[in-house]
Amino acid sequence: MSQLPLQRLRLPRTGARAASRGQGEALRRVPSDEVVARAAEAKGVPEATVARLPTYLQALHALAEDGTSTVSSQELADLVHVSAAMLRKDLSQLGSYGTRGVGYDVATLVHEMSAVLGLEHDWPVAIVGVGNLGRALAHYGGFTSRGLSIAALFDADPAVVGTVVNGHTVHHVDEVAALVAERNVRIAVIATPARAAQATSDVLVAAGVTSILCFAGAAVRVPADVTVRAVDLSSELQILGFHEQRKRSDVLGPLRPGRADHGADHGIDHVVGGGAR
Repeated sequence: MSQLPLQRLRLPRTGARAASRGQGEALRRVPSDEVVARAAEAKGVPEATVARLPTYLQALHALAEDGTSTVSSQELADLVHVSAAMLRKDLSQLGSYGTRGVGYDVATLVHEMSAVLGLEHDWPVAIVGVGNLGRALAHYGGFTSRGLSIAALFDADPAVVGTVVNGHTVHHVDEVAALVAERNVRIAVIATPARAAQATSDVLVAAGVTSILCFAGAAVRVPADVTVRAVDLSSELQILGFHEQRKRSDVLGPLRPGRADHGADHGIDHVVGGGAR
């Protein structure tokens, strides 16, 4: 799943302000998973490192905003809850090396990482499926700070097509090919019911989309040059149910033979297989 944003870090002011307002909005962005993954793939960065990059960058933004000009690997590692050795290895994958006894220059690191991740650009995004989830995503205000902008909304329901959601008119899915090309969309979100996920993916790929975030709770098949990240909310909830059940077992002890426990799993079966609608 996509990482949840960190709470804004408030740190003591320790030095001259590292990044002036003149550096622009691009340097204050946090990359989306799709943007990070594509940039990292091109540079051969390990996937485990990719997963930590947004957290590093957000911590660096907070440091810069609070006037911190340099940071040691240990200080930055403590902020993002990883080991200093892991952080140094991750940053070395990007070609960033600190100075012994000084640490990393925050502004330089932010600039270099933002450049590597392509955050000087806005990436247009299309959302297909404007049900409850699709509408929530269309209203989400965090896209702009992550280098993304909503370019188009699509749905197949005649009652939804033509309505306006957060300033965007909902178009019929038949218009995907034309609008994706016109608006240079390469990233799309599928928020349809599961039964429509594969057909929606096929339409998007044929239109030129090369990165897909799928909330439909169904696996989709795509060509090798298309990146897909799947977010199955039901599976994530089941995993949480497992952990809650384990906590209960630790407190209550093993269940006696023949005793049924419907606690943590009860109700989850009703969620499995549900679409994103």
